[in-house]
Amino acid sequence: MRLSAGQIEAIKQETERFFGSQAEVWLFGSRVDDTAKGGDVDLYVRAASGDADELVAARFAFLARLKRRVGDRRIDLVLQREGGDVLPIYELARTRGVRL
Repeated sequence: MRLSAGQIEAIKQETERFFGSQAEVWLFGSRVDDTAKGGDVDLYVRAASGDADELVAARFAFLARLKRRVGDRRIDLVLQREGGDVLPIYELARTRGVRL
């Protein structure tokens, strides 16, 4: 996994801060591959909340704060809300990713 311990901790802390203590976060994509170079940070968050309006606001605040903490790099966030549609990307992130 190509993230530092500090970056992992920042992701976990900001996930809890914006999506709640029951939220779960996975890293997936190229950053999971130790042999790859570069790449954005792909995160999948399964939020405990089902309120779409709250999650939209939390998403933007999360990304802004996380960029300040881990550096100005591209961060892609896939966000699943409780009770929302189930998309194939969610399963891909959970099966090929690493839970943080």
